[in-house]
Amino acid sequence: MYQCNLERMKDKIKTFSKYGDAGHGGITRYSLSQEAIMARDEFRRRMEKIGAIIEMDDVANVYATLPGSDIDAKRISMGSHADSVKNGGNYDGILGVISAMEVLETVVENNIPHRHPLTAMIWTNEEGSLFPPAMMSSGIVCYNYLPEEIRKNFKYEDMMASQSVLEHEITFGEALKKSGYMGKKENRISPENTMCVFETHIEQGPILEDTGNDIGVVDCVLGMFNYRIKFYGQTTHAGTFPMEKRKDALFAAAQAICYLHEKIDALNIPGLVYTTGEIVCHPCVHTCVPDFVDFSIDARYENSEQLKKVEEVVQSCANKEWAGCRCEVKLAWNRDTVYWDKRLVEYVKKSAEELKIKHQFIHSGAGHDAQFISYMVPTTMIFVQSRGGLSHCEDEYSTPEHCTSGATVMLNAVMKADQDFE
Repeated sequence: MYQCNLERMKDKIKTFSKYGDAGHGGITRYSLSQEAIMARDEFRRRMEKIGAIIEMDDVANVYATLPGSDIDAKRISMGSHADSVKNGGNYDGILGVISAMEVLETVVENNIPHRHPLTAMIWTNEEGSLFPPAMMSSGIVCYNYLPEEIRKNFKYEDMMASQSVLEHEITFGEALKKSGYMGKKENRISPENTMCVFETHIEQGPILEDTGNDIGVVDCVLGMFNYRIKFYGQTTHAGTFPMEKRKDALFAAAQAICYLHEKIDALNIPGLVYTTGEIVCHPCVHTCVPDFVDFSIDARYENSEQLKKVEEVVQSCANKEWAGCRCEVKLAWNRDTVYWDKRLVEYVKKSAEELKIKHQFIHSGAGHDAQFISYMVPTTMIFVQSRGGLSHCEDEYSTPEHCTSGATVMLNAVMKADQDFE
């Protein structure tokens, strides 16, 4: 069994946390920003130092490859994203990049024989924080392999025209050209050049910590749906219009949210999660009764039949009266549960067992580039324990020991794939 280097992992975690340091313990590192370019430059310097060959594709995904003994063998790729949400943490995404780097560094340091080329990579714009949508470049690269309902959201020309949420006159395509990391389309990861893909990631939840396990052997990404529920009322003056005559869209929305919680909870589906994370209110003036409210409802679960029951509750909102307001329910998007390649999952599990690292099977509730890649080539993920289950915030934290364990499990799983996969 091979072992990654704790001190080297500590150094990478510390170094990459400087790029986009927000001054409160976390980072803001938007995709293709100067801070993200600095992180890419660091990745490139370190990988070139160990003799890796650097390539970029046309959407700025970066690949660092150690050649294998078989010049005709396909690559085994590892990686994640380097961009963050606003005031995010130092582990989400970048840990997958650092772990892939550590695998390559350990292979070189110990002269570990391998038949397949080994590639560490950075995906561009996973978060979509500056240029929506999320998982943009993996959506572009995997476009022809995605289900139609997902594919329609990742048309190349639409992605190039995506506007910055901070400076609307700047598009993703323009930022791409200015980045210095725009390469050739033929360099994209594909079934022709890649055998399989691993992604190490922080759990972003409390399950591993609660059960006392260090590593999650991820078996799937949960199916989910996202609906927009809209209420149409009437704006009137807050001080002069009688309560009994009002059509208050915000009051209607509040009633609907309570209704959704009551009815969905009554389904008694263990492990189901659902969230209202976004609310739009118009005119959003303290002296006016709101005439329009639009909120999101996001639900995630493995079993599609059970998730359908939740969807039926959401859809029923359109058939009810809400404080005199009209209700409209519209599907924004959905996805089925994505299961990882069983052989790769078994390599991860066996590696953790042989290393005597405490582990368990676990689902991913969050979306990742890996789920799009899995439609194209065999893919799996490894989770590392997150303190308090926190993520997408500055308190996000995984110990260097847990991070090193995740990289070590990935290294050994990659070596099993190198021996067995064709």
